[in-house]
Amino acid sequence: MGKSTTPASVRIRTDDGNEWRFRSIEKAADFYDCNRSDAVAYACEDLVSQVAAAKKILERDDLTAEQRQEMAETLSTRAVTFEIETEIETMKG
Repeated sequence: MGKSTTPASVRIRTDDGNEWRFRSIEKAADFYDCNRSDAVAYACEDLVSQVAAAKKILERDDLTAEQRQEMAETLSTRAVTFEIETEIETMKG
């Protein structure tokens, strides 16, 4: 039987200017109504799903460029930024 590569615990530094991390974890625990460890795991899993969903929405063909830009600005956070690129092609006759 092989040894697991999953550590028994993971430490998150909350000292020396990183106090915001603890406050964020506390907010997540309140939001999910669970303990801090589960809140961190839930938030990590949800982030990946939410970013994928946001990308899918921003790629919809029925949105105008202005709508996409507004949504990208609204969905962007300190850690995740969505940018809209508009491509213009010229065809020679």
